[in-house]
Formats: sequence, C-alpha cells, structure tokens
Amino acid sequence: MSELLRQQIEKITLLSDTEFDYVLSHFVKKKFKKHQFVVQEGENVTYDYFILNGCLKSYFTDHNGKEHILQFGMQDWWITDYQAYYDQSKASINVDCIEASELLCLSLQNREKLCSEMHKIEHFFRKKTNKHNVALQQRILSLLSHNAKEKYEELMQLYPQLFQKVPKQLIASYLGVTRETLSRFNSSSK
Repeated sequence: MSELLRQQIEKITLLSDTEFDYVLSHFVKKKFKKHQFVVQEGENVTYDYFILNGCLKSYFTDHNGKEHILQFGMQDWWITDYQAYYDQSKASINVDCIEASELLCLSLQNREKLCSEMHKIEHFFRKKTNKHNVALQQRILSLLSHNAKEKYEELMQLYPQLFQKVPKQLIASYLGVTRETLSRFNSSSK
C-alpha cells in the first residue's frame, strides 16, 4: 500500500528505492474504524494524513449543531486540520472516517526534517500545497457562483467515485442542499 505514496510523489519527482525507504520511515501507519475520529475539534493535531484506503470527511459543526462538510478524503488524498497542523494548535474542525481507513501519518516535525534534508521532498510538498490552494479557491468560487444543481454536476464530474462511497446525506451537506434536493438531481440526471 505504501506504493501509493511513492506513486504520488513520483508524479512530481522521482526517488530511488533508498530515498523512498527513508521518506517512508518518517511516517506512521495507522488503522481507523468507521466513525472513528482522526482529528477532533479542541484536540492537538499531530499529523497530516495520507489515505491508503478508506474514506474520510472533514467538517465543522456550527453553534446550532449543523454539520458543514469541508472536504472528503479518499485513497491517495491528504487530509487534516491544516491550520492546527501548521500552527501546532487545537483543531477547529473534525475529521472522521466514513468507512474503515488505513492512513500514513506524517508529523510536522518529520515533514520539516524531510524537507530540510531532501530538496525533492520539499519540492513535492510545495507542489502539493499549490494544488491544494488552487482546489480550495475553486471550491470557494463554486460555492459563491454556482447554484445547487451546478455544484452537484461539477462534483459528479470531478469525483464520480464519491457517489459510490459517501452516503447521500453527506454529499447533500457538502453541497449545502437537503437530501430531498439531492434526490431530485439524482433522478433528473438518469
């Protein structure tokens, strides 16, 4: 499964076997059960998580108890509370498992160590951060400029596999619509 991480890194920069083994030695492999928290609001955030398998969601719960999904995470994706991770502060969001998941966990200390020792890894993380920033901007622009049906169609086009892994009520929450509205989109697109 760690080959997934190597494949992702090597989309950006090639590593020798020795280099990859060294990088991998800085990660901790952990298994999480369905519904188990990976990051919990108010707790310290120790790791950035690379998803080997499974499906996760990051979300914020407002003062009324309503859950607002910020991101889903599937195989070959990264997920954490980035503000808390980089600032080494308490989480302001939750990340939990939609299904049982296996993750590679990278502490900030190990990330900084790898980046200072290996230009290739620093380059990899810089490129990944740039892609993450672009995706975040696109999500914000989509939320601001698209109606519910357009957001649904965009999500379906970009990530069709989400619709096999994620319950409809969570997709509805991510899109900011009711489950009934989502069902109408589903039936009109068949």
